[in-house]
Amino acid sequence: MIDLDDMDRAILRRLVVDATQGAGAIGRKLGLSQPATWRRIRRLQDAGVIKGRQLLLDREKLGFGVTVFLGVKLATKGRVSLEDFERAVTAIPEVQTVEHILGLYDYRLRVVARDISDFERVLRRRIMTLPGVGDVEANVLLTEERRPGPIA
Repeated sequence: MIDLDDMDRAILRRLVVDATQGAGAIGRKLGLSQPATWRRIRRLQDAGVIKGRQLLLDREKLGFGVTVFLGVKLATKGRVSLEDFERAVTAIPEVQTVEHILGLYDYRLRVVARDISDFERVLRRRIMTLPGVGDVEANVLLTEERRPGPIA
């Protein structure tokens, strides 16, 4: 755990909104010099607070108009079936995230598709044929609002 002061938190808030900002631009907005801002960003990276920067793509503009969250319950449980399932599901390009969860389902998958019929094809031919798949529940994403997490 790293001690964060108000300036560190302000820098993180700026980076969460736009990770492409340089240290100079952030520093000017916060009243810090570019080198001082860069040192703080570097310290946050070295401490693992900043894990990286992501590029967000507009899925709709790329032709993927449907996002579905799948709850997957494995029919058989055990170390081998978990590893086999994880290895197989991560090889499917339409599966954007794989989360091993606790609750009614064993996994939550975020799946993108061009349309509902494309999603049905992915579900039937790729996901339902994976090792150990039992029950599956699909939830279609209607809208999404992205918000940065808390920066205490």
